[in-house]
Amino acid sequence: MLLFFLGALTVHVIYFASIFDIYFTSPLVHGMTPHSTPTTPPAKRLVLFVGDGLRADRFFELDEHGQTRAPYLRDIIQTRGTWGVSHTRVPTESRPGHVALIAGFYEDVSAVAKGWKENPVEFDSVFNQSKETWAWGSPDILPMFAKGATGDHVHTYMYSSEEEDFADSDPGKLDNWVFERVEAFLQEAHSNQTLGDALQQRRVVLFLHLLGIDTSGHAYRPMSSEYLENIRLVDAGIQKTVKLLEEFFQHDGQTAYVFTSDHGMTDWGSHGAGHPSETLTPLLAWGAGVAGPQSGNTQRYMDGFAQEWRLENIRRCDVNQADIAPLMSSLIGVPFPLNSVGTLPLDYLDNTDGFKAESLFTNARQVVEQFEVKMKQRRETTLSMFFIPYSDLTPSKQQNMFRNIVSLIQAQEYQKAILECGELIDLALKGLHYYHTYDRLFLCTSVTLGFIGWMSYVILVLLRDHTTIIQQHKLYKVGNAAGVWTRLQDHVSELVCGTLAAAILLFLLVIKAPWTYYVYCLPPTWILYSVLQRIRYLQSDRLHQDQQPGPPPIWVLCTCSTQLRAVGTEFLLATAADIRTCGSGPVAMAVSQHPL
Repeated sequence: MLLFFLGALTVHVIYFASIFDIYFTSPLVHGMTPHSTPTTPPAKRLVLFVGDGLRADRFFELDEHGQTRAPYLRDIIQTRGTWGVSHTRVPTESRPGHVALIAGFYEDVSAVAKGWKENPVEFDSVFNQSKETWAWGSPDILPMFAKGATGDHVHTYMYSSEEEDFADSDPGKLDNWVFERVEAFLQEAHSNQTLGDALQQRRVVLFLHLLGIDTSGHAYRPMSSEYLENIRLVDAGIQKTVKLLEEFFQHDGQTAYVFTSDHGMTDWGSHGAGHPSETLTPLLAWGAGVAGPQSGNTQRYMDGFAQEWRLENIRRCDVNQADIAPLMSSLIGVPFPLNSVGTLPLDYLDNTDGFKAESLFTNARQVVEQFEVKMKQRRETTLSMFFIPYSDLTPSKQQNMFRNIVSLIQAQEYQKAILECGELIDLALKGLHYYHTYDRLFLCTSVTLGFIGWMSYVILVLLRDHTTIIQQHKLYKVGNAAGVWTRLQDHVSELVCGTLAAAILLFLLVIKAPWTYYVYCLPPTWILYSVLQRIRYLQSDRLHQDQQPGPPPIWVLCTCSTQLRAVGTEFLLATAADIRTCGSGPVAMAVSQHPL
C-alpha cells in the first residue's frame, strides 16, 4: 500500500510539473543581429515616465466638477502630443509590464517562479541599446535592466526597499524622491562637464519610475482621494521636470517624451489578472519626432471611452504595450530590442513617409530574424521526416516579400511598402508563436496518455482488491497449459512495453530533448505495463459461485465514477480544437483524483 501511494504521488508531481514545460517556457531566442533605421532619427534623447499602477480611466476622465486631474498632460494631448490606450497582457504585474515597455516582448512566464523580480533569461532592451541611460525609481524594477545590459552604461538611482511601505500615509513621497533626485542630477550636470557632455550625446535615455500611484492604489484603492491626488502630484512633477530638462538642453527641440503605465488596477486595489481596469493604461507621447494632435473622431474604437473622457474630437491611437519599445527605438535611432515583438505605431511619428517605411522595414527585419532563429532551432531538434515548417511564411515567400519591399522603397512607393511590411511582421509573429508552441501537442498527448493509463491502473486496483465484483484469478503452475499461456502473456507485455520505451528513448535522444521530456514521456510505458499485468490477474468472466456478491463500498463507487468521468473529460480535452486547453486536463485530474 505504501508503494502504491508513493507511485501515485510521483505521477501527480511529474504531471503537475509538465504544465511549466508545456506553457511556461521562455519565448526568447538568441543569436540575432541588431537592426536600426538607416535614416537620421528625429530626437537625440528620450525621457520615459512610467506611472506605476495608473489606470487609463482615472488618468483621462474628468472629475465631478468637469476638471482634469492632470492639467499639464491634458494640455499636451490637446495641443502638441499623440495619445491613446496601451493594452497590456496578463500577468499585469510591474516587472512584466516594464519588460514589455522597454524590451518589447511579453514577459518570460517562467519568471513567475522567481516572483517577477529576477531575470530567468537575459534579454535585450532599449536601455541596453542606448548610448547612456539614467534611471530613478524602485529597487524592484531598475536592477533587472542594469543587470541585463552589456557594459556599464545603465546608471540606476534607487530608494531603499524599506521605503516601499504600502501602508504609508504619504505614498507620494516615493515620486517626490524621484523628481528631487532628477533635479539634483541636472544641477550636478551644470557643474560637472563630464556628466554634461554625456547628456549631450545622441541615443540618451532618462527613465523615471513613479511608484507612488501603485502604492496609494494598494493602500487606499483607485477610487480614493489619495490615489487621485497622487495623479495630480505626478502631473505637477512631470511639468517641473520637463521645464528643467528643456532649460538644461536650451530648448534645442531634440527631446522626445513618453508617458505611460505598466499596468492598471482593480477597484479593490489588486492587479495581475486580465480585467480591463488592469489591462488598459494611458499612453501619451510628445516632443521631437512625435506627431501632434489631429482632429477627427475615434469611431474605430467602439468602447465609448473617448466620448466619456471628452476626447472624441482628437485622434486616438491605441497600441499594444510591446509596441512602445520600437516607438522609443525609432525616435532616438537605437537598434530595436532583439527580442521585441512589437510593431512600430506609425501614427505616433511626425516624419516623412520614407522615414516611416524605412523604420517599419527595420522592424520587420528584426522580427523575421527571430522567426528564422526559432525555425532553425526547431528544425535542429526535430527529425527531418517529422518536421512541419510554418507554411504561411516559407523562405521563398520571405525573400520575395523582402525584395518587393526594397523595390517599393526605392521607387518611393512608401505606402505600399508600409502595407507589405505590416503583413510581413504579422506573418513572422504568427510563425514565432507556431514554433514556440511546436512541442505542445506532443507533450499534451504524452501527459494525457499517462493520466489515462494511471487512472486505468487505479480502477483495476480498486476492482481487484476492494470489491467482490471480480474474483482474483488464481495462477496455475508453470507446467500446465494456463501457466504457459500466462508466461506468454508476460513475455508479450514485456516485449511491447520495452520496445515502446526504447523507441521513445531513441526518439528523445535524436531530437536532443531536455531531460524533463524523458520524465514526461517514459512513465506512460511503465504505467501501460502495470495495467497489462493487472488485467492478467483479473478474471472478468467468473463471479463468485458460492455467494451473492454484496454491494461494493460507497467510496469505491465514488472513486471509480470520478475516474471514469475524468477519462472522458481528458479525451474531450485532447481532441479540442484549441490545444491550449489540454493543460487543464492534467490539472483537473490531479485535483479530482485521490484513489485511496
